[in-house]
This record gives sequence, C-alpha cells and structure tokens, in this order.
Amino acid sequence: MTCDLCGSAASGYLCHRHQEQLAVRLRELPALYREAADCLVPRRTGWGDIVATHAAAGPRSPVNEDVIDTVNWARATEVIHSWRADVRRLRWPHRGATPPARLDDDCRWLAQELGWIVAQYPAAGDLAREVGELNSAVRSIVGDPEPRPQRIGYCIALVGEGVVCGAVISRMPGETQLRCRWCGSAYGPADYALLKHFQPADAP
Repeated sequence: MTCDLCGSAASGYLCHRHQEQLAVRLRELPALYREAADCLVPRRTGWGDIVATHAAAGPRSPVNEDVIDTVNWARATEVIHSWRADVRRLRWPHRGATPPARLDDDCRWLAQELGWIVAQYPAAGDLAREVGELNSAVRSIVGDPEPRPQRIGYCIALVGEGVVCGAVISRMPGETQLRCRWCGSAYGPADYALLKHFQPADAP
C-alpha cells in the first residue's frame, strides 16, 4: 500500500510519519481551539460589563467575521464528531449510538483508534486532511504556525542499475534521521557529507 497523503510505501492508508502527525494534531486540537476562543472573543472591560455580540445598524465590525465563522469550537466539534461517528459505525457497528459530541473526548477517542484507522479505514487520508485543515486554521489565529519541512536535497540511492532515485529529501526542524519517502533509503548524520557531495551542481 501507499500513503494517501504522500504516496510513500506504507503498511496502511497512512505512512508512519503522517500517522504520528495526525496523532499529535488530535491531541493538540482542543487546547488550540480554547486558545483561539480567547483570541477571538472580546474581553470584558470590567466586572459586569457585557460586550454585545450583535451590533445594531452602523459601521461594519473591524473583526473578520468570516474567520470567526470558520475557526470556532462548535464547527471543530461538529467536524471531529462526524469522523468519530463514521469510524465507530464501521469499527463497532453493534455498540449503538455515538456518545454526545465533545471535542476533547472525540479527539482522544480517534487518537486511541488510530492503529485501526490507518490499517482498516479507507477514508483515513481524508480524516488526516480535514484535521490538518482545522489545525492550520486555528494556528493561524493563535499565531503558532506548525513547523514546516526543510528541504535537504535529492536522494542519491541507487534504485536500479545506474539509476539514482533523485526524490527530494526533507526533514522537520530538529530531525536527524532522514528517510526518502519514495525509495525508503535512510540517511543519518554520518551520511550527510556524502549526501551533500553527490548533489547535482545546479541543485537549489
């Protein structure tokens, strides 16, 4: 099988890297949405002072209401709960109705079922993409962007007689063990000099 997100060889619908990434995002999502609520909801000016949520006719609010509609606890809860209900329907078809929607509980439940999801759930890639979209949206509000992969170079492993793999190799900040997502070749710190030496002259 190949990973639904990156196409690399995998033992299920997601490779190990994307399974771990999904697990981390599910664990962090509730806390991020609580933090986003603090960023988006105007604070009271003093004890007992109430901030109106619906303004009367007048100038348009300086707040981007599209962002509030997109990044809010209720929407995240609805999305994650729908995934829990679908996974539960296939995984445990005889257990009756899904428990009430709670973002913390649903994220925790999905994280606990990731082994089965990756191995048996055909929509695992779609689940990972939608959780990734929720994660990116809320991080854009709280000002904590997710680390981005750093491009290292091209894979220099031979995959056939005189044929070099040539796939792009990247790593996350702080990651020291590199693996080509196409041919699976591994590179440790001892291989960095060799990897750099055999890069094409016009490599960026």
